[in-house]
Amino acid sequence: MSNNITIYTVIHQPQRVALPAREIPDTAGVREIGKYLFDEDMNKYYLNKVANESYLPAMDMFEELMNKGLKISLGVSVSFIEQAKKWNKPLMAKLKRFISNKNLELICVEPYHSFIFYFDIDMFMDRMKWAKNYLEKTFNKEIRITDTTEMFMSNEVYFALQKIGFDAAFIDGRGWVLEWRKPTHLYRHREQEMKLLARHLNFSDDVGYRFSDRSWKGWPLSADSYAHWLKEAGGDFTVLGWDFETFGEHHKKDTGIFEFMKHLPGELKKRGVKTRTPSEIVEQFSKKSHSLDVKEFGSTWAGSGGVEFFLGNGAQQAIFRLMHHVLNKAKLTGKKTLIDLAMRLTQSDNLHLIQWAGAYGDEAQVSAYFTPREWWMLGPDKLLIEQQRVYMNFLRAMDRFV
Repeated sequence: MSNNITIYTVIHQPQRVALPAREIPDTAGVREIGKYLFDEDMNKYYLNKVANESYLPAMDMFEELMNKGLKISLGVSVSFIEQAKKWNKPLMAKLKRFISNKNLELICVEPYHSFIFYFDIDMFMDRMKWAKNYLEKTFNKEIRITDTTEMFMSNEVYFALQKIGFDAAFIDGRGWVLEWRKPTHLYRHREQEMKLLARHLNFSDDVGYRFSDRSWKGWPLSADSYAHWLKEAGGDFTVLGWDFETFGEHHKKDTGIFEFMKHLPGELKKRGVKTRTPSEIVEQFSKKSHSLDVKEFGSTWAGSGGVEFFLGNGAQQAIFRLMHHVLNKAKLTGKKTLIDLAMRLTQSDNLHLIQWAGAYGDEAQVSAYFTPREWWMLGPDKLLIEQQRVYMNFLRAMDRFV
């Protein structure tokens, strides 16, 4: 039986590229190029749409629960913060009040939700240190725990995060990652110090993905049943990891997701199960942490748990190569603004949103769901071509700055 759970949620909004791709005029200055790469109108629309359906009501819900003793943790991408500051100041103000709650622990995440760790490990470390400082200054809270992008973890990323000084990081508790081990214990790479909090895949996805699936044998999921499962999980604790958008966006209000969450703390309390922050878990179980060899091939919480969800088809691999090219070209210019634009173009979302190309099944459906409906008007083939052109246009526009 387990008497402890830790809840981790993450908020992110991508910077969606402009499709069809926009030609960048030769007269465009360094600071003007960004407006030809990204669709600001679309980004503003989706930020405010999700704010009304998810962010605002979910913050109200969690705040009420935290004031009654529920403890949670939250990661927030800088990409989201920038958009909230620009287009929804009340949302940003509410987020600050929300994060100030004593029962919320702030988690450092990769600022643009990017795959920069695949391109330049030193740049990745710099970006994570910068994100930590940015988040601490913005929300006036110390950060000790980190997540990366899509809960990515690999051997060298573990060591990079440890060198930065984080106490612990999240890892998805996949069978091929943990092998014979259970996700309900605290881990660390052998003979190393930084701890690993393994997200419980099944219990997390019961809420994050399956909650509104009427074909699921567990539907409809009640707070009573879920609390019972968590109590019976065994081990020291259970990590529940969800997108914040789970509440109101992935599962609409009429599915009962808010009522489910409102009743869950009471059902946990009946069973003697306590919610704890990740730092509290690390402190409590640090001396009994177990050894885990972090894999050389990266794991994520997306799809089947590897990077195949992001790099499994030819269209994704083409964009991945173009990500390398724009970042290298931007470095050649030496201009910080162009390097920053290139880093924004390495966001994992640009790979996630085309996973459906040539694929079928549940994962393809998830990818297609997140692909903006405005893009589908181009047709699948032209959508993929125009996405590549965004990168190519940027590459050519940088010629005169090298």
